[in-house]
Amino acid sequence: MYVFLFVLLVAAVCLGNYFSPVASESGNTGKWGYMFIGFIAEVVNGTIGMAYGVTTTTLLLASGVAPAFTVIIVHILEVFTAGATGLIHFRMGNVNKKLFKNLLIPGIIGAIIGAYVLYSLKDYIHIIKPIISGYILILGVIILYRAVRKIAKGKKIKYLYPLGFIAGFLDSIGGGGWGTIVSTTLIAGGRNARYTIGSVILSRFFVALVSSATLITLIGFTNWYVVAWLVAGGLAGSPIGPYLAKHIPVKITMVLVAIAVILISLKQIFF
Repeated sequence: MYVFLFVLLVAAVCLGNYFSPVASESGNTGKWGYMFIGFIAEVVNGTIGMAYGVTTTTLLLASGVAPAFTVIIVHILEVFTAGATGLIHFRMGNVNKKLFKNLLIPGIIGAIIGAYVLYSLKDYIHIIKPIISGYILILGVIILYRAVRKIAKGKKIKYLYPLGFIAGFLDSIGGGGWGTIVSTTLIAGGRNARYTIGSVILSRFFVALVSSATLITLIGFTNWYVVAWLVAGGLAGSPIGPYLAKHIPVKITMVLVAIAVILISLKQIFF
């Protein structure tokens, strides 16, 4: 099991370093490349329960997809994944309605503003791409930190609007990070993990929906086949993540995923 996961992540790093592309709407990889990206992202997500957006964004950028279209693709995918999972959490009673509402409104506002900022910078790929890669690099470091150090609980966070706004804004620009930023902050602040995760995932559905809808309206999007192949790869990888989670310690997987994300992001920034 360890060997399989290690080989999979090494392959992801190789994919990220193979291309030196000119960014475009569809990138420089074919259907099998997109299937592989979807496969890796879903295996990671199923194994550690996070980093789907971070993994997908990292590999799509590395394969030559332009930043704005990367964000659109990731958020379209997360509309379905967060929608399905969020509905399950809601039906199981894992959603704190007050927490959900307090995250939802500022998160949507931040997502709309972030989408507009990304749209305004769409012609400056040489600037925005390393910025997004730098943001993903930070998320990789956060994942690594969570893996190697237990989060100490501090004072409960009462002012949720700024947190929701900032997370929605950064998520909309960077193509990921809503769950990583919000869940980590709230749980570290002493909130119940069950209600936090359920509320964050359900609110993530609406943030992803608004962000993708805003960018599609502003920029347009036609390459739905990319989404289709990513979904196909994700379906192929969906049974593997839970199986690996049963046999491999979560911390080891998080460390390997974080290292892969960090290495690919560094390549995108400096090379």
